[in-house]
Amino acid sequence: MGIFDLGGKTAIVTGASRGIGEAIARRLAEAGANVVVSSRDPEACGGIAASINADVGRAVAASTKCHIGRRNEIEALVDFATNKFGSVDVVVANAAVNPHYGPLSTLEDDQFDKVMTANVKSSIWLAQTVGPEFERRGGGSFIIVSSIGAFVGTDAIGVYNMSKAADLQLARNLAVEWGPKGIRANCICPGIVKTKFAEALWQNPEVEKHTRERLPLRRFGEPDDISGAAVFLASDASAWMTGQQIVVDGGALISLATL
Repeated sequence: MGIFDLGGKTAIVTGASRGIGEAIARRLAEAGANVVVSSRDPEACGGIAASINADVGRAVAASTKCHIGRRNEIEALVDFATNKFGSVDVVVANAAVNPHYGPLSTLEDDQFDKVMTANVKSSIWLAQTVGPEFERRGGGSFIIVSSIGAFVGTDAIGVYNMSKAADLQLARNLAVEWGPKGIRANCICPGIVKTKFAEALWQNPEVEKHTRERLPLRRFGEPDDISGAAVFLASDASAWMTGQQIVVDGGALISLATL
C-alpha cells in the first residue's frame, strides 16, 4: 500500500462498535494497523473485533467499556492499548452524543453539559492521555470525527454543531502545540451518513427529498464513505497535513452555498 501502509502501527478507535467508527476500524486494520475497538458496549466491540479478525486480523476489543464522558475510562483505554501492543500511533476520536433535537430555547443545562463533555472534553482527555505516548514514539496522528454541522447554523441540532465547531479549533490548537514534536491533529467532517446516530436526519422526509434532488452526489453517505479519509490521515500519505479538516459530504456544503 506504500504511503498508505499502516503496518506496525496501533490505532484506537472510539465509538467503534457500529456506524462510522466500525467502518474506520475495519479499514485501518485492512491497511495493516493493530486496532483497538472501543465503545460503551464491550460485547459489541468483541463481535466487531472478531469479524475484523476473520477478514484481515489485527483487531482487539478494549478489555473494559469506555464511556467517553469518564476520564478514568479513557485513561484505562490508552493503558490497555499500550500494554497490548507496546505503543499507540493513531487515535480516532469518533464517539459522540446528541441528546437534544430542537431549538436552543429548549436546550437544558444537563444536555449542554453532556454534549460538550462527550464531544469536546473527551477529545481533550484523549489528547492529554495519549500525548506522552506520541512524544515517546516521536510522532502520531490524532483524528477527530467532527461534522459539516460545524460550518452551518440550524434550528434542530444547534448544540451538537457547536461542539463540532469546537472540535475544529481543538485540532488547530493541538496541531500548534504538537507540531514541533512531529505529532499531527486533523478532523474529518462527514455529511449526513446513514447511521443510527443520525437517523433523525436521514429519515426526515424533507431532508431525504432535498438529498435526492439537490445534493451533487444524490445520496446520503454510508459509513464506509468516511473510512478512507481516516486511513489517509492515519498514514504517511498525510505526513505534512495538520490542523485541517477534510469534508466528506457528497457535496452538501457547496450545494447549500449555491441554493
